[in-house]
Amino acid sequence: MSVKADFLTHEVLNQPQPVPACNLWSSDQVLQECVQREGGSWAAEHLSWHGDICGGPLMEQGELANAHKPVLHSFDRYGRRIDSVEFHPAYHELMRHSMAAQVQSFSWNHADKEGAHVVRAALAYLSGQAEAGTGCPLTMTHAAVPVLRRNPVLTQIWLPKVLGTEYDSRSVPVQSKSACTIGMGMTEKQGGTDVRANTTRAIAQADGSYEIVGHKFFFSAPMCDAHLVLAQTETGLSCFLLPRILADGSLNAVRIQRLKDKLGDWSNASSEVEFQGASAWLIGDEGRGVATILEMVALTRLDCAVGSAAGMRQALVQVLHHTRQRSVFGKPLLEQPLMRNVLADLALESEAATTLAMRIARAVDRAPHDEHETALARLVTAVGKYWICKRAPVFVNEAQECLGGIGYVEENILPRLYRQAPLNSIWEGSGNVQCLDVLRALRREPEVRDALFAELYRVHGQSPALDRETQWLDQALGDVAGLELRSRYIVERMALALQAALLLQGAPDFVAAAFCHSRLGGAHGMAFGTLDASAPLDELIERAMPQF
Repeated sequence: MSVKADFLTHEVLNQPQPVPACNLWSSDQVLQECVQREGGSWAAEHLSWHGDICGGPLMEQGELANAHKPVLHSFDRYGRRIDSVEFHPAYHELMRHSMAAQVQSFSWNHADKEGAHVVRAALAYLSGQAEAGTGCPLTMTHAAVPVLRRNPVLTQIWLPKVLGTEYDSRSVPVQSKSACTIGMGMTEKQGGTDVRANTTRAIAQADGSYEIVGHKFFFSAPMCDAHLVLAQTETGLSCFLLPRILADGSLNAVRIQRLKDKLGDWSNASSEVEFQGASAWLIGDEGRGVATILEMVALTRLDCAVGSAAGMRQALVQVLHHTRQRSVFGKPLLEQPLMRNVLADLALESEAATTLAMRIARAVDRAPHDEHETALARLVTAVGKYWICKRAPVFVNEAQECLGGIGYVEENILPRLYRQAPLNSIWEGSGNVQCLDVLRALRREPEVRDALFAELYRVHGQSPALDRETQWLDQALGDVAGLELRSRYIVERMALALQAALLLQGAPDFVAAAFCHSRLGGAHGMAFGTLDASAPLDELIERAMPQF
């Protein structure tokens, strides 16, 4: 007589299936509408191709790249210094496809087309859902282009490689590469955000190069082919291009001291380094290093907002898929009234974040040709970076709660998204830095304030709540006493007002009305899931639901 039946403890029931492979572009109605509205619909076929791969094979590669963190090899087996970081093959595959999709170069390779920056932002948005760790080198490579163009000689050597689409991980000179990546080294132990306190020195050489002596406490993506670094000359803080491999094939004198043991962003390597007479070349004028590298920072801040919005979207996809399969108290979670409030609220927040991120991309895209967009970009990159990045951690945590204990277990993507979520609010300037930058722009450039209110007044009369918010902002910015102290509150309300104005212009009426009523009209609590009874829950959930 068989005893197997005695050991059948239970049958696995009521457990959802994982999110299937899907096209992250065609399944995301909000993203498609945003890209079309901001002028990037001409690249829909390219975005669909990229979205299909990001939602399919690259999801698995993202898991593998996080399970196998980068490893530093300071020396080879014979004792020679090599300062090499070994990545899992999955990371290289993520980089290979992302560069083939031109995540790091699309806006420059298609600069003759309006909306190229919008398309590139959407490409990054899709990549970031599969794995955010590649965002660091890809973002910095993209953002380095305007800085490189300040030096005609370096432009000729490096720009064709930076715009290349065939990923090349070899440690060889730039001339031998099919494509290159660029990193950044700005902060030091004693200064952090205050880069003017940097002590790293640059000593001019007879051949026009410089030798760099000092350190960087955060040296992002150390296996990039070159880094933009700040160092002190006799004139002051200056910007330099510092290659990893020199023209003769030798290793430049950049010594990796250790890799950072980070909360998240596990697939990507971040490091501490010392420069022991490393060769570098000046970009821009001596003593103007901060102004030079800020061109790069503005573009990386855009990607911080895009990356946070992408993480929110992927968390939402996971939650919507789970709750329509999992039953509790006799019916699917998706049909439980309180859960519907949470899901609708998350959907509303995600749409507002994506909408603002893509509008920032359009401002960046049009800035060279439009004074209003130039002024707006100066403001909204900081406003959007501050607010969207602040919302991401609490958003992802709420998504975890929707899944319960499964959302806290590493076999699920949500713990990875949660570890990643705080990064963008810290990288490229913390929240305080963004708020101070907003105040600085408003104070120094009157056209920035004009651009802000021009955007808000486009929809004047459509929402009493937004009209009141616009009036409040006007008065708050006019009260200069203690403005810095109040700046977080002001920038937060500025971001909400901009999101409301954008939704009123482009989203369905029920989305815009729900946002204005909840975020501006006071019909919302401090947590997600606190929409009032009038909110269009069904419509918000249906709009956000991924179409597999």
